Amino acid sequence: MSLHKGPGPAGSERTGLSVNPFFGPADPVGGMTAAPPRHRLPAGPMRPESAYQLVHDELMLDGNSRLNLATFVTTWMEPHAGVLMAECRDKNMIDKDEYPRTAELERRCVVILADLWNAPDPSGAVGCSTTGSSEACMLAGLALKRRWAKRNADRYPGSARPNLVMGVNVQVCWDKFCNFWEVEARQVPMEGDRFHLDPQAAADLCDENTIGVVTILGSTFDGSYEPVAEVCKSLDALQERTGLDVPVHVDGASGAMIAPFLDESVVWDFRLPRVASINTSGHKYGLVYPGVGWALWRTSDALPEELVFRVNYLGGDMPTFALNFSRPGAQVAAQYYTFLRLGRDGFRAVQQTARDVARSLAERVEALGDFHLLSHGDELPVFAFTTAQDIVNYDVFDVSRRLRERGWLVPAYAFPPNREDLDVLRVVCRNGFTADLAELFIEDLRQLLPELRGQAEPLNRPASVDTAFHH
Repeated sequence: MSLHKGPGPAGSERTGLSVNPFFGPADPVGGMTAAPPRHRLPAGPMRPESAYQLVHDELMLDGNSRLNLATFVTTWMEPHAGVLMAECRDKNMIDKDEYPRTAELERRCVVILADLWNAPDPSGAVGCSTTGSSEACMLAGLALKRRWAKRNADRYPGSARPNLVMGVNVQVCWDKFCNFWEVEARQVPMEGDRFHLDPQAAADLCDENTIGVVTILGSTFDGSYEPVAEVCKSLDALQERTGLDVPVHVDGASGAMIAPFLDESVVWDFRLPRVASINTSGHKYGLVYPGVGWALWRTSDALPEELVFRVNYLGGDMPTFALNFSRPGAQVAAQYYTFLRLGRDGFRAVQQTARDVARSLAERVEALGDFHLLSHGDELPVFAFTTAQDIVNYDVFDVSRRLRERGWLVPAYAFPPNREDLDVLRVVCRNGFTADLAELFIEDLRQLLPELRGQAEPLNRPASVDTAFHH
């Protein structure tokens, strides 16, 4: 979320928008002196064509989303989906009594996901749509904390402080959760070539105040799956030794919509009794425009009833357990459309294509000789790479800057503790990033290398390097 500041001191910047005479009425010079202000409401209205053109022209300066290899977020859908979303954008998702069919589509999506993730009773699934995985993670974390608090009513909130165990590679929303709801974040650092959570290290951090362990099915740093089954096994052993029963949440923001189709032999979901809840982003590999996410619980027991609010709203009894209230129903309708449109075989084909593009592109990047791969796109369709040891003339930040000149948005960032010494580039392959676009990308990268190799030394590293590029 961006934090916007107002205009600077008077005279420090132009306060009005520049108006092309042809934006105005039929008389091309009629509106030349009536440029609207930037930071306050205009005195009066303007023609819709003029307002549209002003906003449209400013947005032209944004990057091309299809060439954005930083984001996991869906940047292409079929025109039919766009029409459907336009038809639903005026429906408030929270008004379930007023829009019962939209509410029914949400319920069906929850059941579909429960079946996909092997819930014990998909037909009785407990879950909801959200604005994205960040909200879904907040809900899952709140459920973990409330369950722990009920088990420790004699000690909390007096002497006990809850904690949550996770890898240092978690998405920033988990840091926010711990901050907002006063939970101690216990993070397992990276070590050597291990870039995600270590099962035994996670179990070692658990104690009687641990509300749960977060596992990531698809790390944003390198695209790798965390070993959810092994984490559960370590926690099983911990329970046998100590009696501590620590639940697991799977943050499947991306991987929960990849693994069920491409990695069916990987056990990570509700087949593991210790997995209490799972979230995913419908607007990532769920193939829907932002923003929609999903939070599901194994059974109703995993979601404390006191977190479910029943509101008498517009004449109906409406249960809700989302953090947000009003939001459009368009993304939920689009999610159901995508489920209907693709089915299991269609999702498998789309995700396999994305993985094939990622693997092929990773191999071709490595074949250039200047780069070392940290991952190969064989779990999430994502791979990370850094410069080879003998490359001293340029670094990953130089590569990122030069690729931006060609229109490609490829993030360069530092890894977190204990691998702050490692700076990498990351490429996310999504539906719509085709083999043809990958060919154009590798050709642009190849053409940049002679100039990069010709530098005397790397250009100045950014003063502040983001160590958690969390798309």
